[in-house]
Amino acid sequence: MSPTPDAADRPAGAVGRSVVIDRPGVHRLVEREVPVPGPGEVLVRVAAAGICMSDREVLDGHRAPGYVRYPVTPGHEWAGTVEAVGAGVDPALVGRRTVAEGFRSCGTCERCRCGETSLCTGGYAETGFTEPGAFADHLTVPARLLHPLPDDADLRAAALLEPAAVSAAAVRAGRPRPTERVAVVGAGTLGLLAVQLLAASSPAELVVVDPRAARAGAALRFGATDALTPQDAEALHGRFDLVVETAGAPSTAASSCLLARRGGRVVLTGMFSAGATGIDPVHLSVSQLEIRSVFGASSAAWADAVRAFALGLLDPAPLVTHEFPLERFAEAVALVGSGDPKAGKVLLRP
Repeated sequence: MSPTPDAADRPAGAVGRSVVIDRPGVHRLVEREVPVPGPGEVLVRVAAAGICMSDREVLDGHRAPGYVRYPVTPGHEWAGTVEAVGAGVDPALVGRRTVAEGFRSCGTCERCRCGETSLCTGGYAETGFTEPGAFADHLTVPARLLHPLPDDADLRAAALLEPAAVSAAAVRAGRPRPTERVAVVGAGTLGLLAVQLLAASSPAELVVVDPRAARAGAALRFGATDALTPQDAEALHGRFDLVVETAGAPSTAASSCLLARRGGRVVLTGMFSAGATGIDPVHLSVSQLEIRSVFGASSAAWADAVRAFALGLLDPAPLVTHEFPLERFAEAVALVGSGDPKAGKVLLRP
């Protein structure tokens, strides 16, 4: 039997490709030596990496200051296979299919020790934004952030486990219970993944609100009981025990609160721009709403998403509509947020 590969076994000078955004509006595809995993790290060969609007914000220069560090190789949604391990890492990980958490949480601050790793106070660091990401043939990540997958896992679908973990964080925050009436506002990637996770909680109703007819149809296939336009949903104000907002549109935080019953729960996951419609404080206090927000995903939410994927309760594969090689990064990222009704999740396949 041949020895298990580790960092020392890698051939010197092996070359790989990566997309690098030097500064807003400027990117290039470069060839560099394949990185060597340091102590506590693994080297992953990327199988697929998803593109989301935050990647386009990095390219366009619209990412909030402090949440990106140029030059950077983007790519925070990915799946791949462990190819080598650094010192102190279990060599049995080599050959495992895997995903990994994006937040480089410190693991020692009060919030991390309470399990709230997405609220780490040790300073913001995230794969694809401040650390090299997965729009590349390879990347290195701390082994402690890995979530190994089943041996037969579909890595193309698993690339969507990062947004699925965010949706799982929203579901954890919302605490759905069987027979409740639930609404999901927005039928983009986060919304459709949330529908699948919420359907597993046996709701009495699972209504999706989105103006796009094609997206509404997908929601029904994923387990929603009904799909409505925002205008039609106005007739259901005050109906739902739980409302999960995923759209981040200017009006959806406020409209989600109107959909909730008195004493209901609202979870906001959308990334809102300045000037979005605020939540009426009078309605909030009189209705005694419980409102939570989600930014990223904790380790526990990642575990939930990976477990649901392994059990077949979560199938992200139908969301993928386009796949591009690294060389066509510009074309791929332009498709994201373009308004093309045929564009769902866009992948890069190194």
